[in-house]
Amino acid sequence: MTSRPAARRLNGAIAKALAGMKPPDDLTVTQWAERNRRLSSEASAEPGPWRTSRTPYLREPMDAFTDPKVRRIVMASASQVGKSELENNIIGYIIAEDPGSILYIHPTTIDAKEYSKLRIAPMIRDCPTLRRKVAAPKSRDSGNTLLQKTYPGGILTMCGSTEAHALASKPIRYVLGDERDRWATSAGNEGDPWELAMARQTTFYNAKAVEVSTPTVKNASAIEASYGEGTMERWKSRCPHCGKYHEIQWEHIRYDYEETVVNRKKVYKVKSVWYNCPSCGCISDEATMKKAPARWEADNPAAYAQGVRSFWLNAFVSQWASWASIVLKYLNAIGNTRKLQVVYNTCFGLLWEDRGDLEDEDSLMARRDVEAYGLEDGGTPFDLPDGVLVLTAGVDTQDDRMEYEVIGHGHFGETWGIEKGIIMGRPDEDATWAKLDEMVFDRVFRFKDGIGLRQSMSFVDEGGHFTQDVRLRCRERIGKKVFCIKGMPGPDKPYTAPPKQMKIVINKVAVGTCWQYQIGVDSGKQIIMDNLSVKTPGSKYCHFPRRDDYGSGYFAGLLSERLEYDAAKKQPWIWKKIPGHERNEALDCRNYGMAAFKALPANLDLIDRRLKAARGETPPEAVATPQAAPAAPRAKSKKVRSGRGKKYDDW
Repeated sequence: MTSRPAARRLNGAIAKALAGMKPPDDLTVTQWAERNRRLSSEASAEPGPWRTSRTPYLREPMDAFTDPKVRRIVMASASQVGKSELENNIIGYIIAEDPGSILYIHPTTIDAKEYSKLRIAPMIRDCPTLRRKVAAPKSRDSGNTLLQKTYPGGILTMCGSTEAHALASKPIRYVLGDERDRWATSAGNEGDPWELAMARQTTFYNAKAVEVSTPTVKNASAIEASYGEGTMERWKSRCPHCGKYHEIQWEHIRYDYEETVVNRKKVYKVKSVWYNCPSCGCISDEATMKKAPARWEADNPAAYAQGVRSFWLNAFVSQWASWASIVLKYLNAIGNTRKLQVVYNTCFGLLWEDRGDLEDEDSLMARRDVEAYGLEDGGTPFDLPDGVLVLTAGVDTQDDRMEYEVIGHGHFGETWGIEKGIIMGRPDEDATWAKLDEMVFDRVFRFKDGIGLRQSMSFVDEGGHFTQDVRLRCRERIGKKVFCIKGMPGPDKPYTAPPKQMKIVINKVAVGTCWQYQIGVDSGKQIIMDNLSVKTPGSKYCHFPRRDDYGSGYFAGLLSERLEYDAAKKQPWIWKKIPGHERNEALDCRNYGMAAFKALPANLDLIDRRLKAARGETPPEAVATPQAAPAAPRAKSKKVRSGRGKKYDDW
């Protein structure tokens, strides 16, 4: 006879095996979550029992998982809408009701580990149903590790998208993918990670796949492509006035706000936000629209027959993101492409479309037609318009010439193109540099009233075949604040950094050292393009005079490059020349001149007061000596009491 302890052990072993073969209860994922799921305090702002009423838009995506006709679910969504809980509830349902092996793929292994610690482990701990299925992590041979959770009938494996060995072995019934748009384009040398994972489901007639992500860049977004293969459903809310259903999109949002300036920075306060119905034009407040009846509507319902349901959701329906907070994020991102993309992706739930055409040559040529500075009413020329406080210059070095631009800078990043010129001659010839002294470094540019300004700082490109000659000439002009620079490409390079001492070698003999600034040219190009997109004079606006040096050739060079997305690159955003725009000297000159201003410790308020005092408008005020010293000795200011001889070359 079999002993009782042996029988108990046998029954226990059989029970575990039978548990894996037991058919699932007749429950949807939503019903399971509402019965069993408890939100953990580590991962939720509202810990406690799961309530689908808080996120009604997740009901159909969750229940699509238990639809026998659906093999694949796609969710493209903004942040703060609970999309991670869609995957968590599905994982909980699988473990408790329909067990099978799960492969849960994250962008990186670090992401997988963090998600396991902060989301999966607390979910198992706080849900008694799951806690009974998954052994405690500290028990011997529990099968519960950071990246693997074993339960009767299956195992949950979490990994990064680069781990080809985890994606290409062992059959898997369930595949879940988190933040698909952040995945590696290839798992090692073995190809697309999603296709590798999907290949592991071939032997399962009842396989399921779920992919979730915040959308990123148009035509380069994996979740966009997957969404297009499904039913393409949008969450639409009913207007309380006309009864029509529409997706609440950014273009339908209207708002009022106040703008103030604190410590030279704009500060915004959103006063009111409302929804403008595209059908009837009536307005509704946020509370009304978030309580309004809503439903999913499919643009491609035929995809259901292929077993693919896809959903797209933005943050305007979120219970945790107020409309005012979204508008505030947008206002603070204006003028910064990178920040604006984050708002579009994570709040508006929109793909970022980098068309490379924020401005064109014709629009900038038209803009300069309203800029009359350079001529007085009677036709007498002058150089500087009102608003300019500081001058900098950028010089691009070519084998047979030196191209330059003098830029005027005012408050809040407003700039003026003062002069664009070319000096013919080799960079190693005295005559070339003498002409540069005359036209740029020593020159006094004047306002209409005769008051003049000199260059505060000039950056000269040392690239090309004359690096040592440029270094030598810049060292000779350090008293004029002329510095050589080296452009450093790459999105991770800061626009400006403290200067470095570099050797000057002439005929293989070191003759001394000079100061070299290294500038992040990619960062500078982005700043320039952002500023060119500003349409209203004021903060960050770019002014151009109506003169031949700022003609079509100048703007063709200024707009000669655009930012393109290359998913195959480690740093996918690359600045490339636009076909037909091979001459980019105007862009380089402006980039160097803007960097010179960035590196200059200028007190614009003090300069403004001095200029006004020189004009007799206000008395100068005593100002404490600034702590930061300029990179080179400041030249002594020269002042003439009256007439066109007045100049302040200290600025």
